[in-house]
Amino acid sequence: MLLDRDGTLVEDVPYNGDPEKVRPVPGAREALDRLRAAGLRLAVVTNQSGLARGCFTAHDLHRVNARVEELLGPFDSWQICPHAEPDRCGCRKPAPGLVHAAARALGTTASRCVLIGDIGADMAAAAAAGAAGVLVPTPATRAAEVAAAPTVAADLPDAVDIVLTRMRLVAAPTPDRRRRAGTVLVVRSDAAGDVLVTGPGIRAVAAGARRVVLLCGPRGRAAAELLPGVDEIVEWPLPWIDAPAPPVDPTAISALTDRLAAVHADEAVVFTSFHQSPLPLALLLRLAGVPRISAVSDDYPGALLDVRHRVPVGVPEPERALSLAAAAGYPLPADDEPALRLRTDRLPPVPAAAGAPGYVVLHPGSSVETRACPVELATRVARVLGAAGHRVVVTGGPDERELTARVAAAGGVDLGGRTGLAELAAVIARAGALVVGNTGPAHLAAALGVPVVSLFAPTVPFGQWGPYRVPTVRLGDAGAACRDTRATTCPVPGHPCLSAVEPGRVLEALRLLGVAG
Repeated sequence: MLLDRDGTLVEDVPYNGDPEKVRPVPGAREALDRLRAAGLRLAVVTNQSGLARGCFTAHDLHRVNARVEELLGPFDSWQICPHAEPDRCGCRKPAPGLVHAAARALGTTASRCVLIGDIGADMAAAAAAGAAGVLVPTPATRAAEVAAAPTVAADLPDAVDIVLTRMRLVAAPTPDRRRRAGTVLVVRSDAAGDVLVTGPGIRAVAAGARRVVLLCGPRGRAAAELLPGVDEIVEWPLPWIDAPAPPVDPTAISALTDRLAAVHADEAVVFTSFHQSPLPLALLLRLAGVPRISAVSDDYPGALLDVRHRVPVGVPEPERALSLAAAAGYPLPADDEPALRLRTDRLPPVPAAAGAPGYVVLHPGSSVETRACPVELATRVARVLGAAGHRVVVTGGPDERELTARVAAAGGVDLGGRTGLAELAAVIARAGALVVGNTGPAHLAAALGVPVVSLFAPTVPFGQWGPYRVPTVRLGDAGAACRDTRATTCPVPGHPCLSAVEPGRVLEALRLLGVAG
């Protein structure tokens, strides 16, 4: 657990070198003691440019930090950046250096950490290191920083509530509630990205089942084939999930029910996104004779569910899936990181045109218009990255060849239409970074540990759908008019949430992520 100091733990006194001016924020000691009681180790990560500016001495800083500990209890590590902004060091937030150093000092990795802070630089440092972030705004926090934060809390005690709630959601069930089963049918329909973010939950089920059968839609089939833990795939379009939705055909529904019965599942775990209902499928599963069904459902399920699970708004989709698996009795094994993963042994060779590893993949398209990078911006990004010495590989699907050709003409290798999902994963696996919108390839990169420059249109919450536990820099107007609309067609002419991004900021993002040209 990582915490900023000034404005988060104690009131912000600019360039404070006087321990008598240390004032904890309300409820800080009690909140920190709750974290300690939960078994979490705590580290402070703080920029202290007053040292470089001569506003106070190292001895003064030590006295102030000692006073913080006197009032708030001990911390397991203090990580301090003594530099000023012009020094361009790797530790001053928003750079990720302090986060990585704190994680090492606590004996863990940044992807297992949460950083609570009060400004955008705290959230950016967390994201660039692959950690989670919770913003506690103060009157000095800019509105744009609040809009861009993955999670926002009212105050420090509320932030601690959020962290502990998310821990409890994915915690292993008591021994008497752990499940062991023969065949479990897991369900995740929708697109490739949706299937990918469900992977941790599916692996958790697989750890307690002899056989796992995954029901998915046609758009998720290629992703399903790359998921660890899946033994068999049943592909079927669901008219209450897929978009555009096929008509409800009684004959097709009857055939689906028969196909589900043929799985001979001992139980089913129905994974959905936060805006979807599991109940239509739960009815068919009952008709198919599945004796035990688990799902997240805000609606009253009657006799359709044996385990009705609920998840707070804003939980990242991978954690939502993990929490349902745990509620059903299937925790993720202790030796399995709660991150996205792929069957890398199923990845094909990379096209020779991509060249040696270390290139930057630029994926401008998306199956959803609002989440795509505007072609003019993508073209300018390719040109700027190329001029800075980066090798750019442009990717896209068969229907995006005109788009990728136009972008690659500005400076890059065009692989448009030459990569299915597995081939695309292979290309991304050898990349230094991926520049992409909110679409499936971002989750491929997260599963492969490849840093992401996320051109994220705010039509859905970044905290739920952003790249999970991988170094990331988010760009774009998080407070745009399309925010949280879930629009699939841009409601504002000109796609302003992304079109205003300057290509130079993509270059800066790559530098922040440690990707050299």
